This record gives sequence, structure tokens and C-alpha cells, in this order.
Amino acid sequence: MRKARYFDQDTQRELIFLTNHLDNPALTVAHIYRLRWRIELFFRWIKSHRRIKHYHGTSPNAVKTQIWIAMAVYLMVAILHKKLSLPGTLCRTLPLLSVHPFEKTFLHELLAETHFKTPDDLSGNQLML
Repeated sequence: MRKARYFDQDTQRELIFLTNHLDNPALTVAHIYRLRWRIELFFRWIKSHRRIKHYHGTSPNAVKTQIWIAMAVYLMVAILHKKLSLPGTLCRTLPLLSVHPFEKTFLHELLAETHFKTPDDLSGNQLML
């Protein structure tokens, strides 16, 4: 094990890393850690936004396939959300599509905001139950 020190000019902080790469300079170790941290943040985002709670396979190919499918679905829904100029956020649209996968309703009707009439708005000849 080796302790590598690196001073970050942007944040004016000294960073200390423990590594088993004995030949790499501290700058390389810091760069590898920064890339690794981005990957960790990406996986946290995937798990929280794409609701991947567990992976169906353990091989690298199975995990990559599941992530690619989740990202492709997310991008298709984002494009649909933008093309149809849907109200609300993308986080609202995704659950609606997952709840109604077999509805025989046009997507625009399903995802459009509808304003329901309250009993006060009904005509006078409508009886209340």
C-alpha cells in the first residue's frame, strides 16, 4: 500500500489516497479516483431514477445489457415527453407509463392533464349521491 498526496488547485484542498498502484504518480491516482467517483454517482442515479433494485444477472454482459435497456427506455420516454410537450416533469411521466403498459389509450390522452369537474360545476339537474 502507498499513500498518494495531491493538491487540487480548483478547491485548494490536499487530497490523500491509499492505493496499491505503486508506480503511478499522485496525479494519475487522483484522476482514476475522480473517474471512479463519476461511475459511482452514475450507478446511484440509475438505481434511484430507473428503479433498478437488483440485477437479473451477475456477468458483466448481463449488467451492461440491463443498464443499456434502462437508459434506452429513459431516453425514449424523454423524447416522447418533449415531442408531445407534456405537462409536468419526466419523473411524473415515467410512473404513468409503467402503470398503464397495456391500456388501449393514446399516449397523449393518457399523459395529458385532465381537469375533473367538481360537484359544484355540474348542472342543476344532476342528483348528488
